Amino acid sequence: MEVKAKFDHFNVNVTDLNRSIEFYSKALGFTEARRKEAADGSFVLVYLTDGVSPFLLELTWLRDHKDAYELGENESHLCVRVSGDYNKVRAYHKEMGCVCFENEVMGLYFIHDPDDYWIEILPAKEGIAL
Repeated sequence: MEVKAKFDHFNVNVTDLNRSIEFYSKALGFTEARRKEAADGSFVLVYLTDGVSPFLLELTWLRDHKDAYELGENESHLCVRVSGDYNKVRAYHKEMGCVCFENEVMGLYFIHDPDDYWIEILPAKEGIAL
């Protein structure tokens, strides 16, 4: 049997849904595609889109989870490519105060969201439109 699959979404659990939506909008231009709310109010799922690819970032807010999430060594991460002047985007992220790691030799850096999830930032690939 040969299985064929395609990426659909990636989930992160968040402690403050509105703060996270605002961060992803401001830092990366992501917008809300849809949401699902539990009838009893116990959770809210918000799916963010980049407006280009079919891939979604799912933000999960759980009403009864009050503590920060344990992220281990934070080696799992989301990676995005940004259009425009890469150095200007990096300067913007530094101004936001969300750059948490830079590796200029490799030509990449990471930002972290309000719950400390890391997002790798790469420049757009030449000849490939975002």
